[in-house]
Amino acid sequence: MEPSRWLSRLTGVRPELVEPGGGGPARVRDGVDALVVGGGIAGMSAAVVLAERGVRVTVVEGRSRLGGRLSTRPELLADGTPQPVDHGFHAFFRQYYNWRSILRRIDPELRLLRPVAGYPVLHADWPTEEFGRLPAAPPWSLLALVARSPSLRLRDLHRMDGRAALPLLAYHPVRSYAGFDGTTAEELLDALRLPDRARAMLFEVFSHSFFNHEGELSAAELVANFHFYFLGNPEGLAFDAPDRDYDRAIWQPLAGYLDRLGARIHTGAPATTLRVDDAGWCTETDSGQRHQARYLVLAVDPPALTRLLADSPELAGTAPVLAGRAAALGTGPPYAVARYWLGGDVAADRAVFSGVSRQPTLDSVTLYHRLEAEAGRWAERTGGSVLELHAYACPTGVPAPELAERMRAELVGLWPEVAGLPVRESRSRIERQAPAFRPGDHAGRPGVVTDADRLYLAGDGIRTEVPSALMERAAVTGILAANQILRREGAGTAPVWSIPRYGLLARRGMNQAPAGRDGIGPSARRRLS
Repeated sequence: MEPSRWLSRLTGVRPELVEPGGGGPARVRDGVDALVVGGGIAGMSAAVVLAERGVRVTVVEGRSRLGGRLSTRPELLADGTPQPVDHGFHAFFRQYYNWRSILRRIDPELRLLRPVAGYPVLHADWPTEEFGRLPAAPPWSLLALVARSPSLRLRDLHRMDGRAALPLLAYHPVRSYAGFDGTTAEELLDALRLPDRARAMLFEVFSHSFFNHEGELSAAELVANFHFYFLGNPEGLAFDAPDRDYDRAIWQPLAGYLDRLGARIHTGAPATTLRVDDAGWCTETDSGQRHQARYLVLAVDPPALTRLLADSPELAGTAPVLAGRAAALGTGPPYAVARYWLGGDVAADRAVFSGVSRQPTLDSVTLYHRLEAEAGRWAERTGGSVLELHAYACPTGVPAPELAERMRAELVGLWPEVAGLPVRESRSRIERQAPAFRPGDHAGRPGVVTDADRLYLAGDGIRTEVPSALMERAAVTGILAANQILRREGAGTAPVWSIPRYGLLARRGMNQAPAGRDGIGPSARRRLS
């Protein structure tokens, strides 16, 4: 048994089966159909579970390609070389149990994923922090971080407010939100009284990776994500990534799998309106296509969901709660992604993926030529390199090429050799599709089940008590939406796995008190005053 697994058993930190699955026949009765709007992780996860159980599934994706924020677009370089360009680098963490379960449908051994060595965080003036080589199981991972971190020394621990740190160790899916959703992540970090260097290297980089600024991010969400990725995670911070572009590695095989199950996939025509009658749900697309089914799963990003429901006014009468919550659903700040093809390589010891702290724009850098096959072939042929630069929450009103050059200039300050590498090609884009997790939003955040009969939601901005975030939240809510339909039809459901649902101290009387009328619990208010 691996040491990390032994320690997980010793501490009781191990995966939990939160929905066992089964509970009925393996297939639904004949004639059950479902419409899934959205062909990203959430929608495709729902479609897979439903189609496997005999539901006639139709997937409607507005873009020309599947994947959402995990999509790939083809680019042709000036030298005639085709290059697939992903929407942005994604880390496939090993506690993404449900997303990995979906991927096992097309690759039972998950050979499509390869380990990404290391997880360094870079700063222009301070030593690098390394998160990828810590013990897997908490609390040993936390103890090792404190022992090894160059940013956090023993004397710093004496200056910290220990009471303010307790919520990070006592995550509870209800009480953490009751006590801290009315507080910003910035206020919680202020209360910790961390040294500025430790805060920058250990906390701020982490919070930025959720596409929100600390001053606009709920403290409860910060606590929940620390629990999911670090303090309650038995798998550690190591992660994997596909060695091919997402379209070839994931979406083409998943589309083929669904096709063999009888599902239909329509791309390139976004849904514009929704209607419901006795026969079921109907959606029309901007190309005039009409799709109808008894059940509907909306698995689109927050701005698309808000637009779709706003353009379907009859829903306000049939589902006023859903209509109101969708109208208030926030979208995070814009993010920028830049891909550079350079004439030469960076130093050999540079990590494939690095987080970046306290740069004005740059949040991460990925060496795609050391990760993805097509980029690697271009680099081998030309002697160059392929870098992706990512700003998770960038300024508004700045053109994408300008943001790209800002990020490249900031990278030169971290990796000086980049200054001597000529730019052969570049592509850049700005998107705004990630959900906002603003203070006070949790109570009104829509969940999988809605007040619209036979209509369900899925996506990484949808509320669930299963600890999860980003890709895993999308997959979890997609599976949960499918399970709701299967239960309605008396069929067996799919299992849902989770990391431990409670923090290390949550079962020992260290939970936060219930919130007051302002949404801040008494203990949080005392610490933040």
